[in-house]
Amino acid sequence: MSTNRTNAATATQDVIDLISDLVRIDSVTPWLVEGGAGETEVVKYFSQWVADLAVRVEIQEIAPGRQNFIATLPGSGEGQSLCLNAHADTVGYAGWPDEALVPRLEGDRLYGLGAADDKGCCAIALLALRRIATSGVRLRGDLIVACVADEEGISIGTEHLVRTMKPDLAIVLEADALPKVIVEHQGFGWLDIVMGGRAAHGSTPDQGVDAIVGLAEVLSRLHAWDLEHFAGVPEPRNGRTVFHTGTVRGGTDYATYPSQAVVGIEIGTQPGETLADRVREIEAIIATVVAEMPGLSGEVKVRLDREPFLAHGHETLLESLRRATVKNMGCDIEAVGLNAWTDAALMQAAGTPTVMLGPLGGNFHSPNEWISIPDAVTSVEILVDTIVEVLS
Repeated sequence: MSTNRTNAATATQDVIDLISDLVRIDSVTPWLVEGGAGETEVVKYFSQWVADLAVRVEIQEIAPGRQNFIATLPGSGEGQSLCLNAHADTVGYAGWPDEALVPRLEGDRLYGLGAADDKGCCAIALLALRRIATSGVRLRGDLIVACVADEEGISIGTEHLVRTMKPDLAIVLEADALPKVIVEHQGFGWLDIVMGGRAAHGSTPDQGVDAIVGLAEVLSRLHAWDLEHFAGVPEPRNGRTVFHTGTVRGGTDYATYPSQAVVGIEIGTQPGETLADRVREIEAIIATVVAEMPGLSGEVKVRLDREPFLAHGHETLLESLRRATVKNMGCDIEAVGLNAWTDAALMQAAGTPTVMLGPLGGNFHSPNEWISIPDAVTSVEILVDTIVEVLS
């Protein structure tokens, strides 16, 4: 067997072993699932795994049981720093409780909770770090691996990271499909639309004002707005702007006109837009309904606002990724957008030029989540070549 084939087999087994180990560790974000394990145990594993390397390790305690793991391979101080950001938390696994934490290899795919989203990417970052740390290559700039908390929640991990350090460049690792590199994506808001009516006995329609009917009318008009302005005019890179209902509550009993009805929605923003733009659009619809249905009131409450991501200042990093991709895949990168949201937006907003990439995966947030092992191996190779070029 040739040395190259031996090295390839070893690299593949290293990827399988590390991702499998990480899948076995419960790190469900408690923001989504009450009582979720959080990142403590997986961070302990990370710390042990790099213990033999000449890296600085920092554990950022954000909240009880919520931790960022930061490993830095110091450069000489003469170059810029590069951060590889992946998230260590996962969603819950109520839909497949007996299988989620048991890694399963079938053909080229490894199945398990977090295999793709995003423990597989933590493994890719760590394996790239190990390759470089043990290669004898002298870097001019620092290589930082950040396995962060709570991306599946409200991103307290990366929020804390950007408050405490500012790398010169960043690659956010999320499973997608090589050779795509994501350079922009939608933002989003979580909003409550609150409609007010007037409570009254069900037998006195002249006294009651039905908040649920008012809310239904608002939602009907929002649906029409969605079809005309979002579905009908998708953004070329990021696709259709996100809009959907998520929660609804209202009324007190069958016999009473409801005095309040509330719907929770998620709504997207494209680069160049803000959530304030969306709020104004919704408020205009509410105002029209209120004018047509006397006695109603309505307001919009913002629960979470995340800006869109649009990479800038990233051109040199992108060129290095392009050369590494051509070398390892024989094809050019494809700069694309995304109709979802990631921590890349937080890194870029903090002033760090950022791009995002990752291996092929599937069944995100559902049973039988999987990652492509060949794609994961190639991701390590692309990162190693990019890091050496950027930081040497």
